[in-house]
Order: sequence, then structure tokens, then C-alpha cells
Amino acid sequence: MIGRLNHVAIAVPDLAEAAATYRDALGAEVTKPQPEPDHGVTVVFINLPNTKIELLEPLGADSPIAKFLEKNPNGGIHHVCYEVDDIIAARDQMKATGARVLGDGEPKMGAHGKPVLFLHPKDFCGTLTELEQA
Repeated sequence: MIGRLNHVAIAVPDLAEAAATYRDALGAEVTKPQPEPDHGVTVVFINLPNTKIELLEPLGADSPIAKFLEKNPNGGIHHVCYEVDDIIAARDQMKATGARVLGDGEPKMGAHGKPVLFLHPKDFCGTLTELEQA
């Protein structure tokens, strides 16, 4: 079921500063900032040959990333995202194995314009896990 690693997401307190670090220090290709109001974040992607890094900045005080940054003021790894062929089949399989799907259990459109779900970190070795339909 699990496919390739789509991205590793890093929460940051200052998106412009973090993007500049990746661009200037590492010579990385960085996308333009993209607001994602349904998820409460603004994102940029660092495109790598084999995957992506997603930098997340809170979009408003109620953002889950704002809460993450309260506990981790310098930022840090927020989640990993794996591709799946069929998001509904993946969700149903996760539920059948006892994994908790966050939110209402229905996929939402992610930053790539594809359906995504998040799985509870306690069910995946302490790591918030995102599934994205490939």
C-alpha cells in the first residue's frame, strides 16, 4: 500500500528566512509561498531529486503549526508524507488495523491539489503521518 516518500514537512517560525536558508546556503530550488487556508498554513516546497521538503508557517493564530511552534519555537520536523494509490482504500485499511485517522476521516485537498489524510502520531512511532493520493 505505502508508496514513495512524498515529502518531509518542517514547521518554521519565519517562512521567508527558512526558504532563503535552503536557497542560499544549499542552492536548493524553492517554490513561491502558497497559502493553504484549509490547513492553516503557508507552504513552500524545496524540490530535491528524490523527494521534497515542505516548509510550513502558521497562517493565523489558530493554525496547528502555531501550536507546534509554541512547543518548538525554533521549528522542527512536523510530519512525513507517503504516497498511496487510493486514499479511501488506504484510510479503510488504516482504520481496520486500528490506526486513528485525524479530523473527520474524510480526505481534504492538500498543497499539491491531491487528497490527503493525517494519521495519529501515537499509532506511527510518534510521527505525524500524512497520506497523499498519488
